[in-house]
Amino acid sequence: MDVDTQLAGPTGINKKASQFWKRFKKQKVLHLFVGLGMIFLLIFSYTPMFGIIMAFKNYSISTGIKGIFTSEWIGLQHFSEFVNDYQFGNIVRNTLVLSFLKVIFAFPAPILLAILLNEAKNLGFKRVVQTVSYLPHFISWVVVVGISFALLSTDVGMVNKVLLSLGLIDKPLDILTNPNYFWGLAVTTAVWKEMGWWTIIFLAAIAGINPALYEAAQIDGAGRLARIRHITFPGMKGTIVVVLILTIGSILGGGLVGSNFEQAYLFGNSINNPTSEIVQTYAFKVGLKDGRFSYAAAIDLIQSVISVVLIFSSNFIAKRTSGSSLF
Repeated sequence: MDVDTQLAGPTGINKKASQFWKRFKKQKVLHLFVGLGMIFLLIFSYTPMFGIIMAFKNYSISTGIKGIFTSEWIGLQHFSEFVNDYQFGNIVRNTLVLSFLKVIFAFPAPILLAILLNEAKNLGFKRVVQTVSYLPHFISWVVVVGISFALLSTDVGMVNKVLLSLGLIDKPLDILTNPNYFWGLAVTTAVWKEMGWWTIIFLAAIAGINPALYEAAQIDGAGRLARIRHITFPGMKGTIVVVLILTIGSILGGGLVGSNFEQAYLFGNSINNPTSEIVQTYAFKVGLKDGRFSYAAAIDLIQSVISVVLIFSSNFIAKRTSGSSLF
């Protein structure tokens, strides 16, 4: 019995190894692409992470890469300096308010647009709306700011000229410089730019719903709103939960539509600074422009830790409450 077991053991292992290599050869193209993706992540995402140690050191750019390892350890000094900075409260408030406004207005927008497009019966109209809505995603924020200037500027803005000519306003609206308008401007342009792109994700989720469910509901007398409520929404739940988790995880960067830094940096100026200065632009201006790379690394590390905590927490809550999760 022992002899048979010893003989069967290696044979079984060899058989499994043979089957593994056969499956591997059949899927070699897929493994190649996965391997290339892993190499890309390793080189451009994980390797640069060794620079995190700068946040705990008094690093100077003049010492080069070697200085990252040889600089003096100063512990949490940069973190303490950031928290005690006189601008800390204001920039944290601006970051959170801007991000939460984007979540409130930008997250439901593509869901609603996807449902509306799904209910549209004219295929030609549906395709035109889809194309027009997701094209802005490919426009650079530099171009978007240029378009905004052409439309909203107090000097040459078309919107102000039209409103003045109609007698609706007495003087041009300073939308691009007034601090009270910045959050609304940022949220509106972000929704316009990214709504159509995320609509594609939710349309794909709707396409996966069995059409027979709609037919059965219609036969039973269910109206359009009832079908949306009892079939479309439940069919989208898994996708909505996953996107919501990703949104919460990246909330400090703007959530679903992102772009907090680009908007604050490009739309921001010395006049609307009280509402446009956020954590990312502060790290860029004070940390990078002044050559304080260690200080900038400390600020960004705080954001990264908060984002990791948020994404794990939201995933845990989603799994417990809805049964759907990211991992």
